[in-house]
Amino acid sequence: MKLLLVLFALIVLACAAPTKEQAFQKLAKSQFESFKLKFAKKYKSDDEEKMRFKIFAQSLKRVAKMNMNSKGRNNFGVTQFSDLTPSEFSHLYLMPHRPLPEIKPEQVLKMNMTGLKAPSAWDWRTQGLRGGVSAITAVYNQGQCGSCWAFSATEQTESMEFLQNSQLAQPHHLSMQQVVDCDTQAYGCDGGWTYVAYEYIMQCGGYDSLSSYPYEAVDQNCAFNPSNVEAKISSWKYVTQSQNEQTMMDYVGTTGPASICVDASSWQYYNGGVLSSCGQSIDHCVHLVGYGTIDGTMAWIVRNSWGTSWGVNGYIYLEYGQDMCAMAQVVTTVSTTV
Repeated sequence: MKLLLVLFALIVLACAAPTKEQAFQKLAKSQFESFKLKFAKKYKSDDEEKMRFKIFAQSLKRVAKMNMNSKGRNNFGVTQFSDLTPSEFSHLYLMPHRPLPEIKPEQVLKMNMTGLKAPSAWDWRTQGLRGGVSAITAVYNQGQCGSCWAFSATEQTESMEFLQNSQLAQPHHLSMQQVVDCDTQAYGCDGGWTYVAYEYIMQCGGYDSLSSYPYEAVDQNCAFNPSNVEAKISSWKYVTQSQNEQTMMDYVGTTGPASICVDASSWQYYNGGVLSSCGQSIDHCVHLVGYGTIDGTMAWIVRNSWGTSWGVNGYIYLEYGQDMCAMAQVVTTVSTTV
């Protein structure tokens, strides 16, 4: 009888003790509540919330595995995208994969570094200021539209116009929505290449101001107004033809930031630190604003267009010298008309 009581007690304890999965679900539920509060998440129904929690819990497991595979660096965690599946995230925020543009020798910038040497670290946000003003405008948010190519091209134009025109007191804020709506050689919210945006701006006569043609994160009919033009592009070039990060450093450290295109599929969960593992299939375009030693690792400083609540106040650090995320394959810049 005593043995039966002991066995019964052990069974009760085993049933009462939370399993590993139950403990995980409890933790995930707690983190989901914090996630909803932090990012002001609202769902249309209880069923949708249950579905999003299930996806969120799967994201936590995916993040744990990614951190285990990232050279011991915990770069990944909960972000505003943690309630999206990877396919949803890709569809809403990235571009479809398309063949890389052919880079012809005559399209590559010929830099003269005679007498110049790129410093060991440079950040256009805080260096190269004019009158205390940076050439880098504030972090934008492209929303649920694959318009990163238009943002990257526009951000590059904003910065280079300021650097090339000493009469400007501050960078112009230019209309990326104009590029999304009016560039018929690209695909609007379904993506495009930055060089296509440059070609369109050169052909149409310039960028309207952002205030006159605001960003809406959807494809619209073209509403370009030549009377609202604030900046013009006279030419564009690739910074490098051969994935040469030293050439990129020479350019960024002496001349200006650069537009780059990357594989951002793993960026859904990026939380900080220097990213040291990444894919090589380009699906996103961003803005390269500097480089330096971060947490003991030489890294690129990259401005994204997913708002300041993502990453490091809207930025990500990519390990130098590894063509991380294919960031050295499509690197462009512009000259502007003063």
